[in-house]
Amino acid sequence: MFDVVDERDAVIGQASRSEVHAKIFLHRAVHVLVFDGAGRIFSQKRSLQKDSHPGKWCSSCSGHVDAGESYGSAAVRELAEEIGVSVSHCSLQKLFKLSAGTQTDWEFVEVSKLSHSGPFDLNPQEITDGEFFEMSALRDDMAKNPDSYTTSFKTIINILSDC
Repeated sequence: MFDVVDERDAVIGQASRSEVHAKIFLHRAVHVLVFDGAGRIFSQKRSLQKDSHPGKWCSSCSGHVDAGESYGSAAVRELAEEIGVSVSHCSLQKLFKLSAGTQTDWEFVEVSKLSHSGPFDLNPQEITDGEFFEMSALRDDMAKNPDSYTTSFKTIINILSDC
């Protein structure tokens, strides 16, 4: 179950994942960007079994915020579930928040940063591949192959480029 939110990200109800997506209700998600000591970003390639954006490159980890869960708790949970990294929410640095819209699949997205060089234990039901990229190489590849990346991830990287 997910919290359904209004245009100010205030909870107005709950609904199942399938209902939220079918009826295009506003809801919440997290993206965590993991950087190693050399400043490279870890990107994951989504499993082909995913119902949205299968086989596309995305943030280090991402996922929905469950009903009643905070953004920080969801980020910690997703890190453990997707890439096998156990941290406290205090280890995360909040970067920014995206408003819900077409570029985020109608999700309010809180974006956080984590410094971690691995190793990672990739969940094969979530991820088919993952690797560290230099930011410049990632931006270049996004420009050349935009359809290889999720819309949210491209939006996040564009914002980081502007900072």
